[in-house]
Parts: sequence; C-alpha cells; structure tokens
Amino acid sequence: MKALAVVLLFAASAALAAEQTAFGIAAEPSKATRTIAIDMSDDMRFAPAALDVKVGETVRFVVANKGAAMHELVLGTAKDIARHAQAMAKTPDGMARHDHQLPSMVHVHPGSSGEIVWRFNRAGTFAYACLIPGHYEAGMKGTVVVK
Repeated sequence: MKALAVVLLFAASAALAAEQTAFGIAAEPSKATRTIAIDMSDDMRFAPAALDVKVGETVRFVVANKGAAMHELVLGTAKDIARHAQAMAKTPDGMARHDHQLPSMVHVHPGSSGEIVWRFNRAGTFAYACLIPGHYEAGMKGTVVVK
C-alpha cells in the first residue's frame, strides 16, 4: 500500500511540474530576474507590443487590463497562437467555453491585473496575443524576440 501511495504522489508531482515548450518553460515567481509591465486596452492593443529578452532570462509579466472588456495574454509560438485563435473563433460563446488555464496564459478582468512568470530558455521570435474572439483579429498581438 505504501508503494502505491509513493507512486501516486510521484505521478501527482510530475503532473504539476512545469512542461518545456518550444518557447520556454513556466517558472517560480522567486526566480524572476526581470519584471515587464504590459497594459491591455479596449483599443485591442498591448503596450508594449514588442519585447526583447535574453536567452535564459526569467521574466515576470505583470499584465494590467485598462479596458472595460475581458482580455487575456497568451504566450506561444506564432503557429500555436494562430491555431488557438482559430479554435476560439469557432466557439460561438467564446470565453464561456474558454475554461482552460495554462502557465503561459492569464485572463484579466477589467480593472484587474495578473501575472505570468516565464523562463525563455530557447532563442527565437515568439508571440503573445489576446485570443478572446475578435480581439486577435483586431490586432491584439505582440512579439517576444529572444536572443
């Protein structure tokens, strides 16, 4: 019985562990070496809309919703973001069905803020976007260049 408990504990720990992605890996807030503030607004823009990050840097994104509508910030490859945007656009009730939460995304209610802590351990050009139906299509996107 103890062996089964140890196996279950190990499996649960592994499930909670951060998963390596093509654009980096989630990190603990205490590991952040830099904080970047990003504002979201109802003009369907991020400020700033372009970021430069060093390979190996762990960034705390503090994402503030300055608008009256719900917004989100989702990090990923350009391909991941485009695929996710298409899936969201096919969902008639948009956010009502958008019930998943990953370490690379934060949903932010109007007047609130949220955080993502991410370690960019891969070089490349990556994306961030608001994938609430209509927002991405209206231009709510940005880039992260990791060198």
